[in-house]
Amino acid sequence: MNVRRSIALALLLAVASSVVAGTARAQSALAEAVAKPVSLPDIAIGSPTAPVTITEYSSMSCPHCAAFGQNVFPMLRSNYIDTGKVRFVFREFPLDIKAAAASILARCIGNGDSEKYLGAVEMIFKLQEQLMMYTKNTLLYVGKQHGMSEQDVKTCEEDQAQFNKLNADQQYAVRELKIAATPTFFVNGFRLQGSMTYEELEERIKPLLK
Repeated sequence: MNVRRSIALALLLAVASSVVAGTARAQSALAEAVAKPVSLPDIAIGSPTAPVTITEYSSMSCPHCAAFGQNVFPMLRSNYIDTGKVRFVFREFPLDIKAAAASILARCIGNGDSEKYLGAVEMIFKLQEQLMMYTKNTLLYVGKQHGMSEQDVKTCEEDQAQFNKLNADQQYAVRELKIAATPTFFVNGFRLQGSMTYEELEERIKPLLK
């Protein structure tokens, strides 16, 4: 009887070990897929050598994304990003053409500068209701607040190459990262889908800093 129990226990441990190893491999593969360069340059802030990388997929038309940007992100930035503990990567996942247009405008405003881009995103999130109701006028207003003329905004929004890259990146996110909703976060490659409070994110971050 004891021998049988020992054999059964050994088998259970072997199965458990195999499951853990398989999960670890899948997690590693997902982390690599998230880290892979995409068509559009990443919008990233924080130390490149930070022990934790958070990648957010967001839509400019998503109320939960706006709430995160306004209520959670400032605390995350103050306590973890600006202190060198977290690198934050912002990626677009537009849920509709209005969100796509807002993303392209933010790209034009940023012009390769992540801080300028995120400043535009912050304004767009604050004007989200107007964006959905009066898209063209809202985009013109946001552009004007960042030094763009009406023609600048028009030229920006007619850049089909940028829209094609945005679409390619979104298709990659759907196909390889299995993203179906916003916001979706990856904390060192671990997927977290849906609204996240500061406390929930912190709970994920802290063990990775030990």
